Amino acid sequence: MASQFEARHSGQQPRRADTENQAREDLAMEIKAKTPITDTVTQLTLVRADGRDLPDWTPGSHIDVVLGPDMVRQYSLCGEPSDRRSWQVSVLYQPDGRGGSTRLHHELREGESITVRGPRNNFRLVDAPRYLFIAGGIGITPFLPMITSVDRAGAEWSLIYGGRSRRNMAFADDLTQAHHDRVTLVPADIHGRIDLARILAGVTPDTAVYVCGPESLLCAVEAMGAELDNIGDIHLERFTPKTPTDAPVLDEFEVEFVRSGITVSVGSDQSILDVARSAGIPAPFSCSEGTCGTCETNIVSGLADHRDSVLSPAEQEENSTLMICISRAACPKIKLDL
Repeated sequence: MASQFEARHSGQQPRRADTENQAREDLAMEIKAKTPITDTVTQLTLVRADGRDLPDWTPGSHIDVVLGPDMVRQYSLCGEPSDRRSWQVSVLYQPDGRGGSTRLHHELREGESITVRGPRNNFRLVDAPRYLFIAGGIGITPFLPMITSVDRAGAEWSLIYGGRSRRNMAFADDLTQAHHDRVTLVPADIHGRIDLARILAGVTPDTAVYVCGPESLLCAVEAMGAELDNIGDIHLERFTPKTPTDAPVLDEFEVEFVRSGITVSVGSDQSILDVARSAGIPAPFSCSEGTCGTCETNIVSGLADHRDSVLSPAEQEENSTLMICISRAACPKIKLDL
């Protein structure tokens, strides 16, 4: 799925942009197979063109798929993390989307070459005694390796999986056959929407709650979770960037790129990423929407005006990193580790 990320955590160490999430070199890949999963979902199996092993990844990771000069899309890895020979992503066809799914579904063929970057993980699987996974539609994809991992570890877990119709719920048959006592399918055309109030009311504080799906599902879980004392950690993966409801704190500010020894002004119509690139400072980026986490940068000093959809409210409050493609400064001058 196209991946956008947010998580709410408690009791964590301050977040720092680390090597796991730094942009890696472009990988020349080959589309080894295209497998229809449902009428609207296709799975791509990717292998390295040079035949070498692929980088390690952990459940919750995604990759950037380069589909053109100005077309980069993020998709969750949904295969087996121990498989170093191939990667799998599953893509929902969205005819009214921005063109990425059309290209992958109808234009690219088996045997063709494609460029991939990553993997990165902003949707990490935390240690917990029990897990509740709530998936909506194609939001099931990052949960496939997570479920495999927690099941092998012997943890308690359950999956609530909703979709518009049973026939278009990808991997539903595999999940119910392998884990029939832990998986609850909620096709809307038969059962209506997921009863989130009932499900969340029964969650214990030591349960890690993971949610991935359409914005309506995520907003509902966020709202209900904020009102329930029994909810511990909630981890969300977003498809699209959140719409900021408030204006930027400052129209203009200065940013000092400490390692580069350069200080520049950022105007109201510019991003920190814009001015970094104009100054010749190498800064990795991908989505330019504050959703993929590629441009996450450590803050040396100063206060950030966070506008991203990656960091949780608690992580934003820590003020240790920011996404320079969309976030700004909430003080006259901010210093960044670039």
